[in-house]
Order: sequence, then structure tokens, then C-alpha cells
Amino acid sequence: HAPVMALLLTAWLGAATLLWAAAFAGTLLRHWNLASGARRQIELERRTLLVATLLTLLMLAQAVALPLMVFNADRTAPLLVGAMCAFGSFNASVYGFPALYAKLALFFAAVVWLALHHADLRAPDYPLTRRKYVLLLALLPLALADAGLATAYFADLKPDTLTSCCGSAFNPEHEGVAAEAAAFNPQLALGLLAAALAATLGVGALAGRWQRVAVAYGGVSLVFLGVALLAVVAAISLYVYEHPHHHCPFCLLKREYGYIGFVLYAPLFGGAACGLAAGALSWRVPASLQVWLPTLTQRLRAGSMLGFVVFSALAGLLVWRSALRL
Repeated sequence: HAPVMALLLTAWLGAATLLWAAAFAGTLLRHWNLASGARRQIELERRTLLVATLLTLLMLAQAVALPLMVFNADRTAPLLVGAMCAFGSFNASVYGFPALYAKLALFFAAVVWLALHHADLRAPDYPLTRRKYVLLLALLPLALADAGLATAYFADLKPDTLTSCCGSAFNPEHEGVAAEAAAFNPQLALGLLAAALAATLGVGALAGRWQRVAVAYGGVSLVFLGVALLAVVAAISLYVYEHPHHHCPFCLLKREYGYIGFVLYAPLFGGAACGLAAGALSWRVPASLQVWLPTLTQRLRAGSMLGFVVFSALAGLLVWRSALRL
């Protein structure tokens, strides 16, 4: 399948590029000194522009690879015995969900790196260079895990393997995290979503006044992401399917539901990524960025809050328009 080949090619090219860039990062972290006019420093400054350009393209590719992987899993489901949606495809191999989680972690890390790189170029002394290359070293094992798990997952898929469908996994009577989320009270889940949105917007409004609050907003964004996913499983999906026992968050991505899942998840994950980037940039702001960086972090927080508001409004609209009444 072309999507599988594209995903594997992107993953291994990304891992190889990061492996090469990590070797450069080790040299840069040892010898970087912008005040020096030595030949080594000049070479480092020139090479870092090339490395940063390649890494920017790589990070953008990772942002596209995440929805492509989920979309491909949904398209693969009819080829597997027992699979009804992307959940069944990922569940058909022990490497399925680890590969998805690795891709998700790499997506968030890539967004943070891109934000650091963008801010670093705005100051003449490149104050975030060391910080972003330390993050690059942390990205390397993530990229290797992503490529390895994706390869193991696709190699392990067999059409005659019996996999469990989402209906059995998201059954409140079963055990596991999915079953516990499905068993959560729908009204309480929607109430928690509304409370989490109000708290997140409140923290975002105060973040411009206190640096600690600005840093904490990154963590608050991830908390909202968790509460939102709980609400999707426990309540929102029921109103979309108009069925009191269908809790799967992956079936929302299917054609028969108008691909509403992509519309619903895009502002949610985009908002969480922007919030995480804003929190990372607010930590120990360099002197040369004291004037400009707050503007960038404010825009990232605004984008994050807008994404969360759009997600919540769309979720409320889906609940309101549904014929289901719980």
C-alpha cells in the first residue's frame, strides 16, 4: 500500500537524518561559542543553518505522518479479520498501539522543536541554539522507536489474524483503560470537559502576567487533551453514532460519519501542541528575547485556546443536534 510505503520511508528518513544531526549536535554543544571568531565556530554557524533547514522539513513531515497513519489504519481494517475501524487495525499487532503512541509523542516533540527554532532565529545571538539541540538529542530515540515500531507493526500485520473490534474493547463490562473510559458517566464527562475548558482559558488569560503560570500552561494543555479524549469516549461518540453503547473514538474517522473525527481532533491536538510549545518557550526566557518572545508565546497560547474552544463548540453542536437522549 502506498500510504504504508510513505509512512515507512518518512520514518526511516527521519531517523537517519536525526542520527546524522545528533552527531553534529554533540560537536555543537561542546564547542558552540558565538563570541569566538575561530574557524570552527564559523563552520558550526554555517552547518547549523543546513541542519536546521533539514530538520524543519523533517518535523513538518512528522506532523503530516500522524493523521496519515491513523487514516491508513482505518483503510486497512477491511483487510483484517474482525477489524471494523482503525482500532482493530492497531490491535491486530502487539506493535500497533506502541507505534501510534510513538508517532504521537514525536509529533508533539516536533512542534516544540519548530517553535524553539523559530524563536531562536529572531535574536542575533541565537540564545536557544543549545536548548534546541539538546531537544534534538532527546528526539533521536523517539525517531528510532517510531521507525522501528512502525516497521514491526506493518510487518506483523497478517490478513488471517483474528483481531478484536472496538465494540469489545470499549465495553464497560470488560477490563482495561478503554473499558473504564467507556464506563464513565456521560453527563459527568461533559461537565468535566466544560470545567476543564474554563480552567484552561483562565490559566491562559493569567499566563501573560506570571511566567510560572505561562510555563504551567503547557501541562494544563495536556490535561485538557486527556479530559477531552475521555469525553469523546464516554459521551461525544455516543451522540454522533446515536447509539448508547458505541464508544469508539476511531469510528469517528470513518466515511459514514462524514470524517467528523478529523474535524474534531485537528483543533484538539493542534491546540495541545501549541500550548505545549508555549509552555516550553516560557521557561527561562533569554535576555535577548525578553521583548519579542512574549508576543510569540501569547500567539501560541491564543491558538491553543482557540483550538480548545473550537473543539468544545463542535462537540457541543454534535451533542445538541443528535437524536440520542441519555
